[in-house]
Amino acid sequence: MAALFGSRVRRLRMAAGLTQAELGVRAHVVSSRITQIERASGARPTLELARALDVALEADDLLVDLWPYVYREAFPDWFRKFMEYSARAVVIREYAAHVVPGLLQTEGYARSLLRVGRTLGSEEQLEERVSLRMGRQERLGTPDRPELWAVLDESVLRRPVGGQEVMREQLTRLLRTTTEPHITVQVMPFAQGEHDVLGGSLTVLTMPDGSEIAYTEGAHYGQLIEDPDEVRRFALSYDRLRAAALPPLMSLDMIRSVMEDNHRGAKVPSRTERRRLAQEQLQQSGRRQLRGGGRRVPGRRPGP
Repeated sequence: MAALFGSRVRRLRMAAGLTQAELGVRAHVVSSRITQIERASGARPTLELARALDVALEADDLLVDLWPYVYREAFPDWFRKFMEYSARAVVIREYAAHVVPGLLQTEGYARSLLRVGRTLGSEEQLEERVSLRMGRQERLGTPDRPELWAVLDESVLRRPVGGQEVMREQLTRLLRTTTEPHITVQVMPFAQGEHDVLGGSLTVLTMPDGSEIAYTEGAHYGQLIEDPDEVRRFALSYDRLRAAALPPLMSLDMIRSVMEDNHRGAKVPSRTERRRLAQEQLQQSGRRQLRGGGRRVPGRRPGP
């Protein structure tokens, strides 16, 4: 894909009658960078550079449309197919056991995580992966944005990835989900004990046709599950997780408490209290849907 991208840049440049140096001036990079792109050598272009080349060559978004496929080559094979599915999903349900889900990460948090990956080969590759992760988040602001439901293990909040400042920024980002009606965040507290997905992360995707796909992941591996019977079992496990987790409002209280370094400020409620709070929030959500109207997105109903 990098070679295809480079050949398209070269063809468009020659059709426009530009030298590599002239195109570099228009795209605000040195001519050697244009040479690297056309030869598919060196670092892959960033999203910003793809956009600049598109404008300079009047490519009508051709290069921007190719960019995600170029960047998927920077990731392990087992992750690429999952990325393709998640880019089309209408509902994304995630359980994060160790780190904040990619769609909710800040740039500083993402860079800190990606810097320690075993498959990282260079600083250029790090920037590639950070750009791609941030680019994936753009879909959350589009009209066809997916519904995102994230259950975070309490350890996700308490592990200071990137240091205190990076983590404070990340927790602030999680708190801002209260203003985004298509995003729901819950916390699975330590006090809940063992559960079906302990030790790994789980994502369940609902596709536009209503079918579902599951994805499990560890530190250096991933598995895509497409068999309907297996997917149903994972979807049930996810429903149990979010039924056992703190209700959304209380989860945000815990996030705020961790950010303020008040580890005892977030009281873990009883099972009866969690059920009552969850019912109240579902009723509030139903009233908002009746007032707001709009399309309904297929997905599973949250547990009681």
